[in-house]
Amino acid sequence: MKYYIEKTLDTNFESAILKTKEALQKEGFGVLSEIDIHKKLKEKLNVDFRKYKILGACNPPLAHQALQIEDKIGTMLPCNVIIFELDDNHVQIAAIDPFASMQVVENDQLNQIAKIVKEKLEKVIAIIN
Repeated sequence: MKYYIEKTLDTNFESAILKTKEALQKEGFGVLSEIDIHKKLKEKLNVDFRKYKILGACNPPLAHQALQIEDKIGTMLPCNVIIFELDDNHVQIAAIDPFASMQVVENDQLNQIAKIVKEKLEKVIAIIN
């Protein structure tokens, strides 16, 4: 089972980040965290790595519902969305498939929420251009 939803864009890295954030907002997600992997690997290991950013996205009403069903589900929140540079004008965007990741929890109520989140993330990926 594929654990992510993905799309490749013909655009630059910074533009892809802005477009991704806008698309997330349209589907009710906020960005709680941003991790600049390129910067962190340079800082901690002194290695050059391609531009790569992790956005921690959260849809508050759905997160609240999930937390009411499973109090430890916070270990799997927020939903990660990654943006990374393939080359100067090609960027890949990928989001976690929450339905695939929630299968290990084995809770049908949670699976229903995960399906909704997956549909929203699929819309996010689809509308980014």
